[in-house]
Amino acid sequence: MCLLLLALQAHPAYKLIIAANRDEFYERPTAPAGFWDDSPDILAGRDLRAGGTWLGITRKGRIGAITNYRDPAALKSAAPSRGRLVTDFLTGEEEPEPYLTRLNVRAGDYNGFNLVVGVKDRLCWYSNRGHGIRRIMPGIHGLSNHLLNTPWPKISRAKAALKKILSNDTVLSPGLLLDVLLDRSIPGDDALPDTGVGIKLERILSPIFIASPGYGTRSSTILLMDRQDRVTFLERTHDSRSDQHTDATFQFTVGG
Repeated sequence: MCLLLLALQAHPAYKLIIAANRDEFYERPTAPAGFWDDSPDILAGRDLRAGGTWLGITRKGRIGAITNYRDPAALKSAAPSRGRLVTDFLTGEEEPEPYLTRLNVRAGDYNGFNLVVGVKDRLCWYSNRGHGIRRIMPGIHGLSNHLLNTPWPKISRAKAALKKILSNDTVLSPGLLLDVLLDRSIPGDDALPDTGVGIKLERILSPIFIASPGYGTRSSTILLMDRQDRVTFLERTHDSRSDQHTDATFQFTVGG
């Protein structure tokens, strides 16, 4: 996943709001969101190559999400799949801090990542390119391919759009949140980060919604948890060959 927006205790009706885009090579086999046959409590999409996921929630309210940290000079070709870190948390019983503390010992084995794990609206962030485990505080936060709240243009634009939606709407519309995730605006070159991939690729990767011949936004996800722990999970799967898409919506109550 390459864009993750979080709003904690930032809306009168919802304790947690997540809006996320998963960017990936189109050729990588993927299963759309659903409850897993081998772990029926997990609701998530699935990477069919390595078995992990980029964003998921369980019926007990365990939540996990991951983004890659862009650092091409440090890539390890034989590193384990980062998506398995989300799956490991979702299938486990540990609290977020102990899980991340244990992960810290072996985090150097992986390519760069940002991992968000938690239970309901009690979330923690950890990056193997950052400085320790951080509790995510109430407010609006954004992650892309650097550290939490790094003000890359796509993060600043997405956070501002989310803040406007939350300030104007008592009843939150998933459609408005999806509109934020579908933004294809390209910033000027002077605003782009230098992550070592060259200016041409920086431009391609700079929008909130990415579209290129071999790589782009494969799915957009909205996760809402209200004050009564009722969850709405909407995934829009995008067709790389056209502007067509498929929506799937799931609803359940945590612990119910």
